[in-house]
Amino acid sequence: MPIYEITSDHLKKIEETTFSAAGKRERTDLQRLLRKQIEIIAPDVLVIAEEFGDWDDSRRRIDLLGIDKDANLVVIELKRTEDGGHMELQALRYAAMVSTMTFEEAVTVYGDYIGESDQDIDPQQELLDFLGDEMDEEHFAQDVGIILVSAEFSKELTSSVLWLNDFGLDIRCVRIKPYNDNGRTLIDVQQVIPLPEATEYQVKVSVKTRRERTARTFKKDLTKYDMSAHGLSKGRLATRDAIFYVVQSLCDHGIAPAQIAELIPWRSNRVFLQVEGMHSSEEFIKLANAKLEANGKAFDPNRWYCKEGELIIQNGNTFAFSSKWGIRWMQAVKILKKEFPEANIEYQASQQNDMN
Repeated sequence: MPIYEITSDHLKKIEETTFSAAGKRERTDLQRLLRKQIEIIAPDVLVIAEEFGDWDDSRRRIDLLGIDKDANLVVIELKRTEDGGHMELQALRYAAMVSTMTFEEAVTVYGDYIGESDQDIDPQQELLDFLGDEMDEEHFAQDVGIILVSAEFSKELTSSVLWLNDFGLDIRCVRIKPYNDNGRTLIDVQQVIPLPEATEYQVKVSVKTRRERTARTFKKDLTKYDMSAHGLSKGRLATRDAIFYVVQSLCDHGIAPAQIAELIPWRSNRVFLQVEGMHSSEEFIKLANAKLEANGKAFDPNRWYCKEGELIIQNGNTFAFSSKWGIRWMQAVKILKKEFPEANIEYQASQQNDMN
């Protein structure tokens, strides 16, 4: 579809051109500019690497690697060719290669990327700020999205992408078509797959497909645990309640929340949420909500132990313990058991589990 300029007496057509004719290179021009303004083609995506190729075959490199607000990795491939070539096959290889990346590895990759620009930024905190401080590392990179960017896409490529998306993949095609306006190079940016008006529907279908696939292959661990600490015991606790029981006991016996958080490095700044002063549950929730809103974030009470009797009060401050732990809860309990032997922390799967 051509672009027209509105003049005083007619519509003037702006001529199409090619990136090569305009003297624009794929990496030094398109990639360099888009990495700085990635929102042009990928809103709510943070670029964490450029020319990423952390594998044996160093000839294969991802143009741009990003992460979205749902903590999923995003492979971005750029081509200045007129039909996109076989970029969808290349991007699929890359997506498979990075699909096993952990949060810790992403922090290292992002640190290397920002280090090249001499930015004084803590990569882990920057990622957590982007994702939200309550991001659970166990659910990092559950999916890998793909964004293909080209001046045009062949019928073979678009047919392949539509077919792959039907199977639950998340592949977007963004067309950036160049125009020559009296020596100025303009680009028209359009997402062509999926069409913007159909995106919400297709996302819902994709989510439903992934949930059905997950339900077929994953069974949630419903094991209950018997826990004891400081001579007191409590039985048949869900995993998140089990670690909370241990932490609450430690705090009741004078161990500072900050000391506990330091022992759990993979989520040290998200073990507790602190509010100054001693507060009831209702007061804490209001103050915590205001505190996070001031930083552009939202407070979800369901992600914290913040009901009456659950809050931890020490040294004039009120703390809520995180209720989101995933599969690494037992690793944290083992660390606390080793660090505080005087607490006599013990745990075992409840013998009554098989009766459920």
